[in-house]
Amino acid sequence: MDLIQGAGKSYILSLIERKTRYVILRKLDNGKMADDVEKSVFEALFPYKKQIFSITTDNGGEFANHLNLCKKLGVTVYFTDSYSAWQKGSIENVNKLVRQFLPKGTNFDSLDYQEIMNIQKNINSRPRKILNFEKPKDIFFYNFAA
Repeated sequence: MDLIQGAGKSYILSLIERKTRYVILRKLDNGKMADDVEKSVFEALFPYKKQIFSITTDNGGEFANHLNLCKKLGVTVYFTDSYSAWQKGSIENVNKLVRQFLPKGTNFDSLDYQEIMNIQKNINSRPRKILNFEKPKDIFFYNFAA
């Protein structure tokens, strides 16, 4: 997981499932406060709680409540080394894809939930070479259908 910063103090939480490359995006309405990030991560991942085993993120202060997520979701949280973006290349690639829709300098405050969901849907509907040109949404819901 990672945060994408917009103009001012606007942020989008980005999460990617490693195996299927399925992306989950959530707008953070109150900046990158650790409590708000924790709440958004929990709400985004709770429906998939049984399928999640670990989360990898960077060492940002916004992820300070990782122990709460460990307890609530029953996962382990791993941290990358400082200044080592290559250790979480999948999420960095997702952030690049989101930037196709929301270039640097865009203020995310004006975006509503549906606009974020449209971006998420678009990204998850793109066939990916790494998935033998399957779509992340198809593989994700095939593998994780309850």
